[in-house]
Order: sequence, then structure tokens, then C-alpha cells
Amino acid sequence: MQGVERNTRDPSARPVSGQASSYKPKAKSSRVQRKSEGIVVPDGEAQAEPTKAVRHNAAGGKGPCGGHAEQAGKRKGMAGETGPNDPRGDEPRDNVRQLQRQLWAAAKRAPGRRFHALYDQMCRDDILREAWRCVRRNRGAAGIDRVSIQSVEQYGVEEFLQELGAVLRAGEYGAQVVRRVYIPKADGRMRPLGIPTVRDRVVQMAAKLVLEPIFEADFGPCSYGFRPRRSATMALERIRQLSREGADHVLDADIEDYFGSIEHDKLLTLVSQRVSDRRMLKLVRLWLEAGVMEDAVVSHPVAGTPQGGVISPLLSNIVLHVLDRVWAKHGAHLGEMVRYADDFVVMCRSARACEDAQGRIEHVLGRLGLRLHPQKTRRVALKDGLEGFDFLGCHLRKRMSGRLWEQQKLKRYYLHRWPSRRAMNRVRERVRELTPRGRCHQDVRGVIAEINPVLRGWGQYYRTGNAANQFIAVDDYVIRRLKKLRRARAGRNLHAGLAQRWGREYFEKLGLYRLRGTIRYPGATPSRPREDRVMLRADRPPVSRVREIRTHGLNGGVGSEPGLRAV
Repeated sequence: MQGVERNTRDPSARPVSGQASSYKPKAKSSRVQRKSEGIVVPDGEAQAEPTKAVRHNAAGGKGPCGGHAEQAGKRKGMAGETGPNDPRGDEPRDNVRQLQRQLWAAAKRAPGRRFHALYDQMCRDDILREAWRCVRRNRGAAGIDRVSIQSVEQYGVEEFLQELGAVLRAGEYGAQVVRRVYIPKADGRMRPLGIPTVRDRVVQMAAKLVLEPIFEADFGPCSYGFRPRRSATMALERIRQLSREGADHVLDADIEDYFGSIEHDKLLTLVSQRVSDRRMLKLVRLWLEAGVMEDAVVSHPVAGTPQGGVISPLLSNIVLHVLDRVWAKHGAHLGEMVRYADDFVVMCRSARACEDAQGRIEHVLGRLGLRLHPQKTRRVALKDGLEGFDFLGCHLRKRMSGRLWEQQKLKRYYLHRWPSRRAMNRVRERVRELTPRGRCHQDVRGVIAEINPVLRGWGQYYRTGNAANQFIAVDDYVIRRLKKLRRARAGRNLHAGLAQRWGREYFEKLGLYRLRGTIRYPGATPSRPREDRVMLRADRPPVSRVREIRTHGLNGGVGSEPGLRAV
């Protein structure tokens, strides 16, 4: 043992073997460290001598900068006792991130490795605390026990987590019944949602924190849904890039009742390919087989994962990773797949390749016990802007450059995207709900304060496309609704010229958020972690995209989908 004091290894400490060392490249390896930067470690009465590294720094030791250590090493990094002003600090969160990096690196180095002892990691206090932070940030309704997040905060978060950790470590945890509710879908039908209890959501989030890095090391670049550092905008941008490269034939596919058709045994088999911890596998089975209460009747499903569960998106990606892997190996020559959860497209260069792609995908899904939706799956030809398709709330269609046609008589088509008709109808319906006639006697500034978050959130998603006309249409609709409230309030006192004053400028002075003028085109969409991004030439915003907009306009010159401007 080196030094006179020795601290015990905490769960996040690196093992002596170095197998779980960070996958990040170091600025300078410890093997090439200069001798002048050696660390001096006292050993009893012996004279201190320089050494290249030290396992446990003792009190009184000399660091690489010449300072003396007053306390024994804590294996907590270079910050020592300093930290944020938050009394809880970021130390537990840093430990969670370190564990996730180690799991990801180990899974990336050994694609066939099966991980054990994951259940013990999930029961750690810092993991449960981070899981609670995520659940609280996501908010959500109470489960079948009617215990809400506010109720847990009133009871005491630390006491709640301590009791939950004790139950997990004792092996006495059991999944509670899921409460089923229905929300409207875009096509008018109802989508079933399963709402677990807050207690179950915390445990599922803790399991996700441990399992997700392992499977993230396997997931392919074609998957964008419910993954860290990936988004729907990245998927849409990839489709635009493939269209510029000549992929004019699209297989727009959707899996029929995907979340309700996943077979439990096949899902657990796929999870067990990476996880050998029986307690963790048992936990996943408990969530899959948990009862569902609907109209005071409890049923136990034999297939599917409840939509609304914290861990359900990860499990769904594990199943469809089989499709991604098979396609990358046997179907990549037909076209490139862009998938967001169970909704995906295949960008092909010919109609024959698009037809063959559909046949191969149906074969792979059939082996998984799934099938394509017959009404929602179709093949689209983008050439010359004859057809378009809806994907992730956007309508994508090629439009001809009006300026090139006017100046050079050249027909050039570029893929544009804007909010779909369903998306336009939904935002109008939401504004209509917030501006009923009964609110005419309320302060209009209060109504505007409720409308602004809706407009801002909707605009943040669609502002990266060619939605200038749609933004103007929504702005005009909001102005008309607010103007209607002012007229209803004035009633018989409305005199000539008063209504003309209630225009866009009037409501914007009261704080109304404006969508027009907020279009921001995305640059490169790198998939590397933020800390590893370097502004190389390939990572700079592409000049071609800016030139394309300046040359051909925001919405092209010829060809537009009828009815989009109608309100």
C-alpha cells in the first residue's frame, strides 16, 4: 500500500485492470508523462521520490503542479472539495455519467459481451436520485395509486428513494398495475396509453440509465427516435440530403400496432443477448406482464409494451434494431433507411429497388411477428414534384426553382418540407381552444400568455424547413381569433375605425409571439458527442444549403400544395 492513508473504492472508481477506462482520447498518456511532472508520495519516514503514477494519494503528497495534498485521495477528480453552490451538488450525477461512459465503452469494445451485475448498479443511490430527477423533469400524471410527483415531494424525496432502494436491494419489488387512458390520434382515432405509477417510473428510469448505454453501442446510424443526441430534425435533414443525391423513390412505411404486437419472449431474447443479469431480465418481464386497468377491469396482456412507460422506447428500439442490422447487411444496396421508432422511410434510386425493399422489409418484420400497415405504407415518386409524403409531422415534396426557370429556363427540383395538413389543423384547434368567446371579458394579455408557449413550441419544431407560408397563415389565424375576442367584448360599443386598430402591431405590443421571420435552416447535424465535436470543414454549415435558399427562394417558384394557406 502506498501512503499512510487509503480510501475505499467507490462504485464509480475505475478498476485497477483499466478495462473500464474512458474511451475518450487523452491529451497526454500517463506513460509519456514528463519526469518533472511526477507525483511525490510520502511513505512513512522514507524520503519522497518521484513516481509516474499513484494509486491512492496520501496526505502530504506533492502533486504535478507542486502543491501539497492535505487529505487522502478521494478518487473524485481534480476538483477536490470544491463544487457547485447546490447543496446536493453534481457529484452523484457525474458518477452516473461516468458509469454510462464505462458501460458504453465496454459494449463498444466487445460487441458480443453479455453484462452482469447490472441490477446492483441500478440500485445505487446516485442512480435512483438521477432517475428521480428525470421523472420529475418529465412530469406526467399519477398512476393507479393516485400518488403524484407533488405527493412524493411533500412526503420527502430522500425518504422515498431510500425506501425504494431498500425494497429493490431486498428483492421485494413488484410492478404495479398500469392505468390506461386514451388520447386522440392525428387520424381521429384514439391511442391507448399506459401510465405507470411514479414508483415504477423511477425504477424504469433507473434501469434505462444502466441499460441504454449498452444498447446504444449497438444501434445503427439510421435510427433517430428516442435516442440521446438524436432528433426528428436530424432524420428530416438526412432525407433532404439523400434526395439531393438522387434518391427520388421513397418507401413510406409504418408498422401496424407496433407497440401492441411485440412478442414478450422474442423481446426478452434480444435483451438477453447483451444482458446476463437474471434479476434485470426478471425486472423487464415484470414490466411487460404488468396488468392494465381499464374501466375498473384488470387485464394481463400477452404481447406488446405499454405506450407511456419510461422504458418502452428503449425496448422498441431493441426490437427494431434487428431490422436495422439486417438491412445494413443485406438491403443497403437498395437504398438507405431513415427510421424514427416504428415510422420509417427507405430512400431508393429506382422504382424497382423501392419495390424490392418493401418485400425484404415485410420478410424481416414477419420473423419478428410484425407487419406493415396496409393503408399507411405506400411507395412515392418524388421526381418533378408529382407526389409527396408525410413524415414526422412534415409534408415533404420536391418543388421547382422559380428563379432558375425565369432566368435560365432550367427545371431544377429541390426537396422542401413544411407542416402537414394535420399539423396545421392541430395548431389551429389548440388556438381555438384557448380563445373561446367566453374569454372575451378577460384581459387579452392573459390569453396571449397562454397562446405564446403553443406558438413557440410549434414554431421551434417546424422552423428548420420551408414553412414561411404556413407560419404566416398561423399568425393570421391567431390575430383573427384575438380580434374576434375584442369585438365580442366591445359589443354595441364598437364604433367605426376601432376594429382596424386591432391589428398585428397592436397584439404584438401586448406580447404576442410572432412566427413569421423565425425560419432557421439547420447546418450540419453531427452525431458525435458534443465534447468530441471539432469545427472541421465537414462540420461547418453547408454553403450549398444557403445558396440554394437564396437562389430558389423559401418556397420555390412553381408547384404548391393546394389548401395550405386556407384557414
